[in-house]
Amino acid sequence: MKKKIAILGSTGSIGKTLLDIVAKDKKNFEITLLTAHRNYEKLLNQAKKFKVKNLIISNKKTFEKIKKKNIKNIKIYNSFEDLNLIFSQKIDYVMSSIVGLDGLDPTIKIIKFTKKIAIANKESIICGWNLIKKELNKNKTEFIPVDSEHFSLWYGLKNSNNEDIEKIFITASGGPFYKTPLNKFKSIKVRDAINHPNWKMGRKISIDSATMINKVYEVIEAKNIFNIPLNKIDILIHPKSYIHAIIKFKNGLIKIIAHDTTMAIPIFNTLYSKAHSNFKFNKINVNKLNNLNLIKLNYKRYPITKILSSLPKNHSLYFTIIVSINDTLVDLFLKNKISFMEIQKIFLKMANDKKFVKFKKINPYKIQDIINLNKYVHLKTLKKVYKS
Repeated sequence: MKKKIAILGSTGSIGKTLLDIVAKDKKNFEITLLTAHRNYEKLLNQAKKFKVKNLIISNKKTFEKIKKKNIKNIKIYNSFEDLNLIFSQKIDYVMSSIVGLDGLDPTIKIIKFTKKIAIANKESIICGWNLIKKELNKNKTEFIPVDSEHFSLWYGLKNSNNEDIEKIFITASGGPFYKTPLNKFKSIKVRDAINHPNWKMGRKISIDSATMINKVYEVIEAKNIFNIPLNKIDILIHPKSYIHAIIKFKNGLIKIIAHDTTMAIPIFNTLYSKAHSNFKFNKINVNKLNNLNLIKLNYKRYPITKILSSLPKNHSLYFTIIVSINDTLVDLFLKNKISFMEIQKIFLKMANDKKFVKFKKINPYKIQDIINLNKYVHLKTLKKVYKS
């Protein structure tokens, strides 16, 4: 029997990689739903190729545009409120890869319709983990993280107890500037910051990698997903991006999880429980293993990571605040409104502001709490930038 799957955000890099995997094994899968925000042409091409009967276009104007085309044999919806019209029973697998906080509500809504959900959306796990976890438990839905670091930790921590863990390390490539002299940072341009040495990524995540805020996010994600205290999580710079996680156990053993710099490997392993004859991966790269070059985090080079020392131990709305501040500042940098160094300087100043620090003690109780706070912080950040 074919496995029924759905992909939220199928036109992005994660969605496209998953579809490339499915394309090699079409006989074993039925794609029941694909979604996109605006890119309807690519979405329609995907639907045609994989014979998908249900699409969601979340942008209202794009939805109206595509409806006028009178496309046959495909049902097109504009809202994730319509999921109950698409699914009459649980499907086998969902990939949630919608970018940003826009992915939180769809992720929570679709959990009850699937047996397993793979989540590639950082912001959802950072800002709304308590809401996601509640739905996972309520609906007995299996969850697997997709980020290479968290997938590696998930894989490495199987059959382990948290009390057995002494320390976990997630690795960072260091981005494009891990060797750049500090006195050159004032002249960093957008084109420099988006030029990641190892991964092909979007502009926003490339900037997050350059500032290292993406690793701050991943520390928070690891804390949330695996219920591991922040003081047991550390970051190591690893320019080759071959090692993705290291787990040090109290019994003296160390697990090192490595794989090539491709998201196809964690994505494949969220979909399949064992190897498949249609897929061959590279042999061990001994040269990389002989030259791991693991380096401790330098706060002078990545000042934004100083926020790690003041993160709240428990889940709170404060995590939405730091995501919103960073999102706004990165957008301004990409528009050449502020400098690269100002992203980090303004971020740290705002993140330590008393009016935001108080949110460390406040939990999100519903999605609207997160959405409202995100809008509020966005406006406050804009005001701060244009006032100064």
